[in-house]
Amino acid sequence: MTIRTVRNLRRISQILFFGIFFWLVLKTTFEVDFNPVDPSEIRLPYPVSIALEFDPLAALATVLSSGTLYKGLLWSLVILIPTIFLGRFFCGWVCPLGSLNHWVSEIRSERLKRKGARKIESNRYKKYQRIKYYILLIFLAASLMGTLQIGLLDPLALLARSIGTVVLPMMHTAAAGMLGWVKGLGSQTLANAAQQGYDLVAPLLLTYRQSFFHTILTIGTLFFLILALNRIFTRFWCRGICPLGALLGIFSRFAFLGLRKDEKTCTHCDLCVLSCQGADNPDIGSKWRQAECHLCLNCQASCPEGSLSFRFFPNQEVTKENPAGTAEINITRRKAALSLASGLALFPLFRSGDAFAVNANPRLVRPPGSLPEEEFTARCIRCGQCMRVCPNNALHPTFLQAGLESMWSPILIAKIGYCEPTCTLCGQVCPTGAIMELTMKEKVGDKDTAPNRIGTAFIDRGRCLPWAMATPCIVCEEWCPTSPKAVYLQEETVYDSKGNAVAVKRPYVDPHLCTGCGACEFACPISDRAAIYLTSAGETRSVKNQFLLEKNRRKAPLERRTS
Repeated sequence: MTIRTVRNLRRISQILFFGIFFWLVLKTTFEVDFNPVDPSEIRLPYPVSIALEFDPLAALATVLSSGTLYKGLLWSLVILIPTIFLGRFFCGWVCPLGSLNHWVSEIRSERLKRKGARKIESNRYKKYQRIKYYILLIFLAASLMGTLQIGLLDPLALLARSIGTVVLPMMHTAAAGMLGWVKGLGSQTLANAAQQGYDLVAPLLLTYRQSFFHTILTIGTLFFLILALNRIFTRFWCRGICPLGALLGIFSRFAFLGLRKDEKTCTHCDLCVLSCQGADNPDIGSKWRQAECHLCLNCQASCPEGSLSFRFFPNQEVTKENPAGTAEINITRRKAALSLASGLALFPLFRSGDAFAVNANPRLVRPPGSLPEEEFTARCIRCGQCMRVCPNNALHPTFLQAGLESMWSPILIAKIGYCEPTCTLCGQVCPTGAIMELTMKEKVGDKDTAPNRIGTAFIDRGRCLPWAMATPCIVCEEWCPTSPKAVYLQEETVYDSKGNAVAVKRPYVDPHLCTGCGACEFACPISDRAAIYLTSAGETRSVKNQFLLEKNRRKAPLERRTS
């Protein structure tokens, strides 16, 4: 098998794994019946979080932050162990974000196209490539202290979050907008053709509903900036920023597979550097940097003289033209120590403010089954899978509601959507256990088991129609899904501004029955700021955030697990 055939296999591998990753994110959505004969049947038909469970960086960071390795994350060894023998094959053959950066870097553009000496120079090793190792050390040190920040820049979590909350909603909006624009032209033929095209594409790329996500601008800006930088520096993200690439680079430093250089046949044409994806200096006369090599094989395939070849246990002799063989990872002890200290300092920096404990945002309502906030921040990698799968579009990425420490972690915004009472999908797709998978009994409760509560609804009587304006309204009670209803009504006679008697049913909330699903706030006809609103008070996951003191209180499922 020739090296060009192997390189073509690598290209096929990139397309295949990117397609699988995109398909998994696309299929992480509501496609089940919420009224089955057996409620326990409400499950996704395949493990949509499997791609994230293969992430070695997520596995290592969660072990450091929580002290445990959550179920499927053991699959990360499938990536980590071969890296020790082969090198950074994941970056060149598998990583979906790496493949996307590769393709964007190679897009032809007359204005931005880099040729000859300019591209050769840009593809040589640069000092900025050591930044990713310092980022890795910062994040690992922070994880050791219990604050998990790795999901902000982990390539798999970042891409899943960006596709699920930015790219797919944009595609849906664009498709619906284009369809409406064509129909507005007044041509029935064009309208029919557009509708047929939409009906063809919708089952493949569009979900059953349009989703709208909070903070989409910040997530989208970071994602498109990463792609845009590839037009200036080839695979800039992979070379200089990616912490997963840094971790794999450390493990690949002593890989058995390496680059053998034959200086006797080399004509110094620099074609190998011109096509290099990792900026690892494959040319003879330069220090080859094994930790930076993506194993793309472009250097060997492009060499007209056959002077370069990848071999197991290559004899990398020190010669006059290749004076140093393989270079070490280029980081300094002082900067490495500073990076570790910076990561350790993140924990007291985040936790010393008032936003985490004594003055937490009351609207910070986490998904059902979420761990207590301190444990939640030690596990959540902000992948966005729970937001993507939520059937009512209720879960959204935070911005500053949970402080900088938990930016882009999930929060329930009841004004946009409410928690479906019989849904446990968010716990099914969480790859790290930040959201525990609840059984139906644990979610809704029974006579012996308290339901899982994510908060409590409160009534703003100054905005409620029956309370403040002598206007009949029973929407919140109608929408309340608990049985018996947590929102109950009491009929009273009040008088309007003209002195006319009006019979109204004023709503009250029974906090013993309310689970905090948010359906009442979602349905409230006061659209700007609902007259009934949800806060995190009384949430099951927090022993401290309780306001009802009862004797012989039934213990909630999550409380039993964490006590």
